[in-house]
Amino acid sequence: MRYFDSHAHYYDERFRKECEEGVDALLTRLFAESVSGIVNVGTSPETCRAAIRQTRRYPAMYTALGIHPTDGQLLDDPDAALSEVENMILDPENKCVALGEIGLDYHYPDTDKEKQAYLFDRQMELAARLDLPVVIHDREAHGDVMETILRHKKTRGVLHSFSGSPEMAEELVRLGYFISFSGTLTFQNARRTVESAAKVPPEKILIETDCPYLAPHPLRGTLNHSGNLAYTAARLAGILGTSPETAARLTEENARRFFSLEKI
Repeated sequence: MRYFDSHAHYYDERFRKECEEGVDALLTRLFAESVSGIVNVGTSPETCRAAIRQTRRYPAMYTALGIHPTDGQLLDDPDAALSEVENMILDPENKCVALGEIGLDYHYPDTDKEKQAYLFDRQMELAARLDLPVVIHDREAHGDVMETILRHKKTRGVLHSFSGSPEMAEELVRLGYFISFSGTLTFQNARRTVESAAKVPPEKILIETDCPYLAPHPLRGTLNHSGNLAYTAARLAGILGTSPETAARLTEENARRFFSLEKI
């Protein structure tokens, strides 16, 4: 079986500190053994540059470039940062297949909701103008995320590592969005996530690692990587009533359709 990882962060410092074989050796092995594609996702101008440098080394790795809400609220000049990211997106050598990750994150007490909302709206507008899908981060901000999506009906996208309700998943699908599930789908306390996955049409489901974070059960707390998608695909197969092989093939086909990618 081969898996398509629709959301990863391989430039993250945890790989340098915790990956004994080294991230380059890890990626070379994964592409040879079990991984057909990876989208390496930036969260700020700096990490977008890091994602680009890394992605250029691997034919089956692509980028999503954007400004994450918690990175964005630290920016002194959001408009200058957005302009920088747009220039990166427009360079075809950067293999950018989506604008992201963007969105809202209300988890932390120092959240600057106004600044997050500004960046989210601007990037939704930019994605529509560039005809790119968006990769949306939604943490404890479901209502405001939905309101923003409804304001930008020309923009299409995916909710990554979905944590909303089954009803929210159904509404997003009605609006044309895809839903991506990470290792959280395998957690023993993931009842609502499992219920959401059961409501999403199979042709609208992606899988991801969000690595180095969110390692699946029974590997929680360890350094996550794309090889662990086998656990998420197996759990999804159980929910859909199909085989792990079918779930792997389905989610790869969905990812290639969503990101407008051909097989290589």
